[in-house]
Amino acid sequence: MPLKNTLRGLLEEGSFEQIAELAAERRRVLPSLVSLTFDSDPQIGWRAIEALGVSAQRVAQDDPDFVREQLRRLYWLISEESGGICWHAPEAMAEIVRYEPELFADYLSIAVHLITSIEEEDLEHFKAGALWAIGRLGPLADAHVEGIHGAVSAALDDPDPQVRGTAAWCLGRLGRASDLDDRSDLLADDGAVAHYETGSLELTSVGELVRRALSA
Repeated sequence: MPLKNTLRGLLEEGSFEQIAELAAERRRVLPSLVSLTFDSDPQIGWRAIEALGVSAQRVAQDDPDFVREQLRRLYWLISEESGGICWHAPEAMAEIVRYEPELFADYLSIAVHLITSIEEEDLEHFKAGALWAIGRLGPLADAHVEGIHGAVSAALDDPDPQVRGTAAWCLGRLGRASDLDDRSDLLADDGAVAHYETGSLELTSVGELVRRALSA
């Protein structure tokens, strides 16, 4: 069976550890997981992102340079030169870094600052993902919060509910939920948000994510 099909089956089962074991034997698992972030089933795509973190950590034990090359490629896939063709690259970068923040500290900084470094004309495609990346890193991003706090808070007023909701969740993860204290408009915001955090993709709302951030 082709590797990609094997991985997709394991993602359907949520078998992240099995994928990591496979990655330890076959480096090709990491780029194959990146390609699966494009899957037509959004939950498979998100699980591919989560599996990247677990698998990259396993590979980094023996070959950190290979993982660094994958991070370099993900960053390039956001760039203008590549055409910005990997819309989930920010999330994938953050998930890899989350498992080895010291080893890949330079990419931690890059992942956190994507919200301010991506060109404005391209940011529309990447904004929700860049916010999720920051929120996923959570306390690991503490040293960089002052530089990106304004951009995250400004995203609360974005016309896209996916961006607004993810920004609210992100602020909660950064310990900045106080930004939501006087936002009754957001508490009443029923804009739909597809939110991934614990192995499953859930359909929720901006208001629900605001409530969770305020009660955390």
